[in-house]
Amino acid sequence: MTIQISAEVTNRKNDHMVALTTNGNTHVIQIPPKPSGFGSSANGGEMLFLALATCYCNDIYREAAKQNIVVRRVQVTVDGTFGDTPGSVAENLSYRALVEAEASVEAIEALMRHTDTVAEIQNTLRLGTTITLSEIKAISI
Repeated sequence: MTIQISAEVTNRKNDHMVALTTNGNTHVIQIPPKPSGFGSSANGGEMLFLALATCYCNDIYREAAKQNIVVRRVQVTVDGTFGDTPGSVAENLSYRALVEAEASVEAIEALMRHTDTVAEIQNTLRLGTTITLSEIKAISI
């Protein structure tokens, strides 16, 4: 089964909206605009790192359920750097995780290592993917 995902950002002065859709189910997350009123107060690098942390967190619960492990808490921190030149790519990406669950330490650690191998966002970045600007539309006012 293919999962269809889209993310949409609409921004105008003092108004920033983020809509996320998976398989036709849409939800909105609140991210305020920059103090200037234009753009997002969260930058793309932060959102990329959030995607990595969120993916691993959610996948811990998914993979734990398959193993009948009850997870009580997950904490994921992603770190990395970007150069200050426009177009720089992320470097030195790493993440650390804490999982509290009803299982032995060995079972939890095995779950965590396994989850790292099946986390989709991590695998997307590790293997790379094509990204295409598929359409542009300019409106003169």
